[in-house]
Amino acid sequence: MFMIDRIDPRTEALEVWRATEQLVSIRWDAFLKAEPESRRFAFASYVAALDAEEAAATELASLVLRVAA
Repeated sequence: MFMIDRIDPRTEALEVWRATEQLVSIRWDAFLKAEPESRRFAFASYVAALDAEEAAATELASLVLRVAA
C-alpha cells in the first residue's frame, strides 16, 4: 500500500493566489501592448484575471483566518 502526500490547503491556496497574481501582471502588460482593435478584449481579459485573483485571495484569507481562530 502506498501513501499519498497531502498538500496543506493553505500552501495550495497561496500557490494559486501567486499564479493568479502573476496572470494579472501578464494580462495588464498585454493590455498595454494591445493594438487598438484588440484593446477591448485585452482589457476584459485583464479584468477576468483580477476577478480570479480576488477569488484566490478570498480563499487564502478564509483558510488563514480559520487556522487563526
